[in-house]
Amino acid sequence: MTGQITMENCYEILTIAKKQRLNELKDTAYRFMSDNFLQILRGSAVYGRLTGSERDLILKARMEGKKCLMVAEINDVYDRVGSRPQSRDNSRPQSPLSVVSSLKDWRQLTQMPEEVNTKGCGICTMYNYLFIAGGIRGHGDKGKLSDKVFCYNPITDNWSEIRPLNQPRSQLKLVSADGYLYAIGGECLFTVEKYDPRIDRWSPVAPLPKGAFAVAHEATTCNGEIYVSGGSLFYRLLKYDPKRDEWQECPYNNSRKKSTDMVAFKNFIYRFDVNRDQGVNVFKYNTIVKLWNDSASLRQSNPLPFRCAVIGNCIYCVNKSHTLQFIVQEDISQFRPEELKAPFEAKGVLFPFMLSLPEKSDKTT
Repeated sequence: MTGQITMENCYEILTIAKKQRLNELKDTAYRFMSDNFLQILRGSAVYGRLTGSERDLILKARMEGKKCLMVAEINDVYDRVGSRPQSRDNSRPQSPLSVVSSLKDWRQLTQMPEEVNTKGCGICTMYNYLFIAGGIRGHGDKGKLSDKVFCYNPITDNWSEIRPLNQPRSQLKLVSADGYLYAIGGECLFTVEKYDPRIDRWSPVAPLPKGAFAVAHEATTCNGEIYVSGGSLFYRLLKYDPKRDEWQECPYNNSRKKSTDMVAFKNFIYRFDVNRDQGVNVFKYNTIVKLWNDSASLRQSNPLPFRCAVIGNCIYCVNKSHTLQFIVQEDISQFRPEELKAPFEAKGVLFPFMLSLPEKSDKTT
């Protein structure tokens, strides 16, 4: 029966299963809705007729499974629009998505379709989907900003394209908060737009304050609010309140160095600075009391920048040479002495994130 369920008949099958008390068929219908949650969410004919408990059930099932650290190889924007062509050594026809199956072994999960722009794109996860937005298509004088947005479903192993951005962007930050996607800024852009998956539409929200960031920045979400840092004033931190649709200035960080990434864990934001002479310095911002503190440091000679992803109480710091593990605890937070190997021999930038894979179809086994 599983192969006969479609978007058009799944609610009808669920209704029949409930009336005739066919529990196995009912569970199969719920599983189909969970596996294809984004499409179900857009359709009022199905999602609008489900009860609140049923909606919670299919979303909970979607988030279950083995939480895996994954990385995507993307290209940084070294050749901006109008600049010289990028060398072939700095490009990859199809970028892979790799997943860690243990603390030492990496496996390739899938490859990004060729139409996905991996240069200067924004990446984030929501509802156990991976979203990739914007970027630059082509090289040099032929390079054009993109408004395309792609989505990867790890449960069905399918890629799809959703509604494009209202404004083409590169070097944007893409984050999710309370069931919405936010495309923040971009090179010399202060505009911000929000994606509602229920109606498959992007709409403008309050832009970044004037003079905030004219170049790349970091962004993360904490307790339903968005925090953005970076630009020419690396220590500046802004907070976006979706309920009020407004930006607020947060206290400055003591560090005046460029941060390599910024992530949230519980009520705290962790900012990682990489310094050629000092190594890695970690600063912690308490979003409740609005105070910065030094958190930890790691001595390294000529450390490479990295990107971060959070799984449990571990912040994984991934770059082309190795992966660091920063353990967050109430009494003390510190780096583990063991360094994990890099996922693969990458030429671009490794962007880590977390997705849940079904145990029975885990491709890492």
